[in-house]
Amino acid sequence: MKSYDVAIIGSGPGGYVAAIRCAQLGMKTALIEKYDTLGGTCLNVGCIPSKALLDSSHHYHDAITHFEKHGIDIPGDVKVNLKQMIARKQSVVEENTKGIEFLMDKNKVDVYHGLGSFKDATHIEIAGKEKTEIEAKHSIIATGSKPASLPFIELDKERIITSTEALKLQEVPKHLIIIGGGVIGLELGQVYNRLGAQVSVVEYMDRIIPGMDGALSRELTKVLKKQKVKFYLSHKVTGVSRKGEKITVEAEDKKGKSVSLEGDYCLVSVGRKPYTDGLNAEAAGVKLNDRGQVEVDEHLRTSAGNIYAIGDVVRGAMLAHKAEEEGVMVAEILAGQKPHIDYNLIPGVVYTWPEVAAVGKTEEELKEAGVAYKSGQFPMRALGRSRASMDTDGFVKILADKETDEVLGVHMIGARVADLIAEAVVAMEYRASAEDIARMSHAHPTYAEAVKEAALAATDNRPLHS
Repeated sequence: MKSYDVAIIGSGPGGYVAAIRCAQLGMKTALIEKYDTLGGTCLNVGCIPSKALLDSSHHYHDAITHFEKHGIDIPGDVKVNLKQMIARKQSVVEENTKGIEFLMDKNKVDVYHGLGSFKDATHIEIAGKEKTEIEAKHSIIATGSKPASLPFIELDKERIITSTEALKLQEVPKHLIIIGGGVIGLELGQVYNRLGAQVSVVEYMDRIIPGMDGALSRELTKVLKKQKVKFYLSHKVTGVSRKGEKITVEAEDKKGKSVSLEGDYCLVSVGRKPYTDGLNAEAAGVKLNDRGQVEVDEHLRTSAGNIYAIGDVVRGAMLAHKAEEEGVMVAEILAGQKPHIDYNLIPGVVYTWPEVAAVGKTEEELKEAGVAYKSGQFPMRALGRSRASMDTDGFVKILADKETDEVLGVHMIGARVADLIAEAVVAMEYRASAEDIARMSHAHPTYAEAVKEAALAATDNRPLHS
């Protein structure tokens, strides 16, 4: 039986990054993955494939809507080759998963394929092609999450589908009904909307992306409505049924008025839930809470003192980069260091177009907490760069403490804000004021100028270009 300093169960962004950092710090490390490929949900059926389809569909949408204005004439009709689009997506996935294999080899991490389950706190059985058992002084649970559903919905994974199946459809839906107005549903909805599907979104809350700043929700709703996406907000789904190729979704609003939607596909996108199936956590003395999450303390240590847990399987936002930070944190704790994560500074991103990104407190949170704040906002349409690229939707909003001017939250919607949000994270990490950002030189012409202008607006309402 092989013995390790640390064994990690799950090879998603949290797990494989934890493995790399543990190895860098001199620990003998094992990584256990139940599937044949490394990378977890993110690389295989999540972040990476969805972005590949978003990029491909964006190119098609530009070709049919913007190319003529740019002076690009394409002879004949522009057509979607969905088979090739899905194939390209898969090649991107394979390239990334092979990259993880390379990193494991480079860092001398032993990789085991099979279902990892605890026999006790220091022994893990791996059920792959053959059964193997290893011993580990410490373990890290990084088993991630899986799509959630509603108790009355029967997922047939053909017409009533999750995000996993939506990434490999063989045809463009005529009418795609999406249950849930969160990140995953909106991203995949925009993919198929661009390719010609009618898309309807049914959301229980009174707005889409309900966890983000209300101003972002309103702007994204406005933009997607222009793209002909239909929204049924404040609607509770009461039933989903299939008859042949027809899907019927029944819902009712807060007043009890019912609506019936008919489509050929229904994407159930109501969030994700922790995945611990087969882990046999109780054998190791690891406690789960009533939401199915692994219980951890502030150092991500479970009730079994030598076992830690990270990522989607523990409390907090289900984000790949949050899992990565936690993986590094646990590795460094095991090495005797004293790392720290400021969860307030973990950015959130929606990869629709325009993109949506945010970090820190929302305006609603500041109001609820009774914090005196000031707000500065700048529209993307006022930027020369935005007009040049025809990406004029959106804005940047900066929230700062009314007395100290410290930046408390930054909320963006527009072109490339998924990248721009990093500037806000850096600023807030160093507790910058809005005036600090306003006094920094931003290259012209860029989308980033909107950050400077919003900071000027928050400082003393003196933006230069609006």
